[in-house]
Amino acid sequence: MSALPRVAMVSGGNRGIGLAIVRELLAHGWRVSVGTRSATDAFDGHDPAQVRAYRFDAEDARSETDWVAATVRDFGGIDALVHNAGILSTRSVIDADDAEVDRLLEVNVKSPLRLTRKAWPHLLAADEGKVLVMASLAAKRVRTADASLYALSKAAVLSLAHGIRHCGAESRVRCTALCPGFVATDMAAGLPPEQQRQTTRPEDVARIARTVLELPASASVAEIPISWTVEPQY
Repeated sequence: MSALPRVAMVSGGNRGIGLAIVRELLAHGWRVSVGTRSATDAFDGHDPAQVRAYRFDAEDARSETDWVAATVRDFGGIDALVHNAGILSTRSVIDADDAEVDRLLEVNVKSPLRLTRKAWPHLLAADEGKVLVMASLAAKRVRTADASLYALSKAAVLSLAHGIRHCGAESRVRCTALCPGFVATDMAAGLPPEQQRQTTRPEDVARIARTVLELPASASVAEIPISWTVEPQY
């Protein structure tokens, strides 16, 4: 396929960080295939040749297969895959039952793994394929017991991103993990008002995401921590 206009698949692209990434990419000439679990009117009025929404449910492996196939059918290929969909847990690794652990890992880890496998042949066929994984600063440190189960899943996501990066080394498919802290989305709704005013904006993350996706393969970036405040990195 030609290098431009490039095609990106973005999971969870109908709200929050995902929607900001979709809008950022569209504003800079990308075509975008949006995966969303529920119907959305976020793209009504847009040219379907530029952006389309498809059913994607991280707990339904068949929807992953169908989404990849529909993207290739309607857009002609895949240049980038953005793993943004995910769920939150506020349970500790001790308190959570097996069902919650399994669901968190299914949505946050196993689905991105399966989706990458299914899109891989098309990423290899692109001029310079890209995978962007939305991890979290929680992947890099555990601050409280209540955040520990979520952190476990995001640490696995971060390792997945590094694994994908190594798998694409020879083929020039590049993978980057974005690791934001609190972002002004629904997930940060419980923060104190003063902190909510200071948190990273979805649009900030989207700008970084686009920059990474547009870097040449000769500039491989493994991970980018993003925080609304200065904090020690360890």
